[in-house]
Amino acid sequence: SRRLFDIFVAEVPWTVSRKELKEYFSQFGSVQRCQLPFDRDTGFHKRYCWIKFSTSQEAQNVFQKDCHILEGAKLTLRPQSHRRRSQRKSQSD
Repeated sequence: SRRLFDIFVAEVPWTVSRKELKEYFSQFGSVQRCQLPFDRDTGFHKRYCWIKFSTSQEAQNVFQKDCHILEGAKLTLRPQSHRRRSQRKSQSD
């Protein structure tokens, strides 16, 4: 099974960019991808993102740290389950 993303991050401050997120999470390992969805109507990002690391060990490193704060805001992180495709199917039934 192909892994999509390792970590889901919520409560991302409006002022934080994809580049800043990538830089922040790079301290834990090699960030392969950071997906920060934008709202077409407002032009702002939706305040959540997904981070993908090169290895699962690097993703685990993130959870060794108790608290993640960017620009004064505490981020909410959770490991991403890698079953997005099957979840999507059940939603459209």
